[in-house]
Amino acid sequence: MRFLRRSLTGLMLLAVTLGLLGLAVLIVGGAIRQSLAPGGPAAPPVERVVPANVTLITAANLTPETTAFGKVEARRTLDLRSRQSGTVIWVAETFRNGLSVTEGDVLLRLDPAPATEALELATADLTEARAEAADAVAALELSEADLAAAEEQAVLRQQALVRQEDLAAMGSGSPLAVETAGLAASAARQAVLSRQQALATARARVDQTRVAVTRAEIALGEAERTLSETELRAGLSGRVDGVTLVEGALVGANESLGRIVDPTALDVAVRLSTAQFGRLVLADGALAAGEVTVFAPGSGTPLSGRLDRIGAAVEDGQTGRLVYVALAEDPALATLVQPGDFVTVGIREAPVADAVRLPATALGPNGTLLVLGPEDRLEEQAVTVLRQEGDDVILAVGALAGREVVTERSAVLGAGIRIRPIRPDVADASADFPAEDAVALTPERRAALLAMIDANPSMTAAEKADLVQALQADSVATGVIDRLERPLDG
Repeated sequence: MRFLRRSLTGLMLLAVTLGLLGLAVLIVGGAIRQSLAPGGPAAPPVERVVPANVTLITAANLTPETTAFGKVEARRTLDLRSRQSGTVIWVAETFRNGLSVTEGDVLLRLDPAPATEALELATADLTEARAEAADAVAALELSEADLAAAEEQAVLRQQALVRQEDLAAMGSGSPLAVETAGLAASAARQAVLSRQQALATARARVDQTRVAVTRAEIALGEAERTLSETELRAGLSGRVDGVTLVEGALVGANESLGRIVDPTALDVAVRLSTAQFGRLVLADGALAAGEVTVFAPGSGTPLSGRLDRIGAAVEDGQTGRLVYVALAEDPALATLVQPGDFVTVGIREAPVADAVRLPATALGPNGTLLVLGPEDRLEEQAVTVLRQEGDDVILAVGALAGREVVTERSAVLGAGIRIRPIRPDVADASADFPAEDAVALTPERRAALLAMIDANPSMTAAEKADLVQALQADSVATGVIDRLERPLDG
């Protein structure tokens, strides 16, 4: 029994040994077949290197620009109103919407017949008043002469009375003669008083006629003004707007007939946030004298201006501050912008030192940048945002001076990721290859390169489109071919 048990154990061990030897032979044979197969052994997995655009941080003094939107308003406008009522008998050819007029031009005429009749009546009244005044002056002169004669007569009568009294005292005269002389002297004095009253009446008449002449002159002046107001003249050079008048129309006094707008004197009302307004105000409360650029809608021609004034109050439902930009007088204003247009306004602020301007895509949602570190690996670093300008941001440089940062972040980029940096100067240099570095591609090779582009997940759609367009040419630059055929980690 013991012999049989040992024999079975030996057979079992032999079978296990032979099985292990067969397994070893199979493993070695498979390895040999794999090594002898075309293409060699499978390469070990390599780290994926993601291409990314980077730029060098250089500190500089930057001038931020506040971008806002505003509405164009006319600085000088003139409402045209009829001062008199009447019938329109003539309208100037230039008195139409959109046409230009010059200050002093006659725009329309009303029927002057009523005003002419009123002027003739006022002239006649003035002539009559002046005649009355002349007659009053002549009557005054006669009254003064009559008074002087009466006074002389009274003096003579008084002398005769004295003489009769002297004769009566000497016994030569009679009491009757003395009484008669006294009555005559008294009558002469009464005549003097009557002449004085007539003189006062004559003087009052002169004053009244002078007042009448003044009133007649005023009435004549008013009639002349009424006649002149039958013509409407342009009080301002500019363009006509809001005219609906035709010949034969009946207009009333103070009726609005249109307006004239000076197209060369325009302002832009710009609504700014409180933060934007605070950066434009000096310590004394005045607006900074920064340059202002205005872009008209649909036109690439910039217009220059200056900050002029601040709105007096904040309207209901509005926030921030309203500032006015005075556009520089320019002949192009009349064709580029008009009152009521909405324009884009760029206001230059005070320069900022030790700053850099980067695309907004370089800044992460947590306010950090991806900085290129050793072995082309990314590091995340916090930065201070000074301004946001459209698609760009202005950042404080600080310790980032001389470092390279990623300008376009994506979901595959982050701290610790290794990238293949694409620098703007290198990309620009490789974009234009000399003619002797271009080679002609066979259809098979071109198809293989197009397949590589389509299968490359690290390229953006724009990069793929540019490379496909480059491969469609008869001759392709060797730099483009090398970029496609080199390993991903190169």
